[in-house]
Amino acid sequence: MTIEQIHAAIPHRAPMLLVDEIVSLEEKSIVCKKSFHADEYFFQGHYPDQPLVPGVILCECVVQSGAVLLADIMKQANSDGVPVLTRMSDVKFKNMVKPGDSIEMHVKLDDVVSTAYYLTGQAKVNGKTAARLSFTCTVAST
Repeated sequence: MTIEQIHAAIPHRAPMLLVDEIVSLEEKSIVCKKSFHADEYFFQGHYPDQPLVPGVILCECVVQSGAVLLADIMKQANSDGVPVLTRMSDVKFKNMVKPGDSIEMHVKLDDVVSTAYYLTGQAKVNGKTAARLSFTCTVAST
C-alpha cells in the first residue's frame, strides 16, 4: 500500500503518522511496518544519551495500523467516519526499540459490537514482541 493509500485511510500526518508501509491486509487482520530514524522528534528527550521509542508511541503505531484495517472494513461496508481510539487495556512492554530499528505491527479484529470494534495487536522488533495490547475503537462521523 502506498503512502497515498495510507493517507486516504487515516487522517494522521507527519510527524504523527506512524505507519510507513502495509505489508499485508486481510479481512480481519493487518501487518504494517514502521522504521525509526535517529532524527525522530521524541528521541530528543527520551532519552538524550540512551534514546528509546516511548511506549506510548509503540501503542500508537499499533492503533494506527488498526485504524487502517478498520478504514478498509468501513470502505467495504460503504460506511463513512473515522476510527477513534476509546480504550486500551492489557498493555505490556517486552523489548526496547531504538533508533534504526524497524517494527512490524500485527493487528487483528476480534469482535464488533454495534459501533465498537475490539482489536488486539503487537509491535515486534527483530521478530520479538516489543509491545502488545488490546484496544477498542468506535467510528466518529466526519
